[in-house]
Amino acid sequence: MNNLGSVDVNLSYLLHTYPYRETSLIVEIYSKDCGRMSLIAKGARRPKSSLRGALMAFQPLNITWSGKSDLKILNKVEWLGGYEMLQGPSLICGFYLNELLLKLLPKEDPYVKLFDAYAWALHQLPIAIDFESILRKFEFILLKELGYGLSLEKDVLTGEAIIPNLNYRYIIDRGPVISRKDEGAQGVELIGQTLIDISEGRYEDSLTLLQSKLLMRSLINHCLGDQVLHTRQLLRDLQKI
Repeated sequence: MNNLGSVDVNLSYLLHTYPYRETSLIVEIYSKDCGRMSLIAKGARRPKSSLRGALMAFQPLNITWSGKSDLKILNKVEWLGGYEMLQGPSLICGFYLNELLLKLLPKEDPYVKLFDAYAWALHQLPIAIDFESILRKFEFILLKELGYGLSLEKDVLTGEAIIPNLNYRYIIDRGPVISRKDEGAQGVELIGQTLIDISEGRYEDSLTLLQSKLLMRSLINHCLGDQVLHTRQLLRDLQKI
């Protein structure tokens, strides 16, 4: 970035657009180097605008912008190609990832590992048979990068290693504890093997998929606070989350 606040080229993804005035758009992007940003795409709604066809979601873009304010000016968009288009259930999954980023990422704060995880997910979704494992892996990295990393290796009360066949409850902001009948319903109940599988990025087991979904949903809801994920209901309808 030069002294005038101009970025030459930046690898980015389009997250969402909003109408702005009569002919323009507010463009929400996720940049590898600069994080989530809001840009004005002047005249992008005009039929002959060069920006109109280039603003494609779920595709890698090189974007040029300028300005120092929170709402910068989009100057140029170049499609880099190479990604298969998302369709059907994979498209809804992509919208879900975008909504998570829009609602949970602070502006102009780069998360390079999360950016790479997002790019990986977009590569995998068009060819995936099982969407859930892709979503769980992305959610795990998202939570970690936001500072809500999961404690999975030990019982937080005893300090003992997780035992695969024992039942645990995962308490938000604490971690897993052995589940006991007198503890009530606090936390998400799951077996030790699920905790081990999540920590090692394995989602082949059907019980691990089910319990990890419940755990991630609980943690993400905690991060969202009063915000609602609209794409989650679409994914429920498709039985993909």
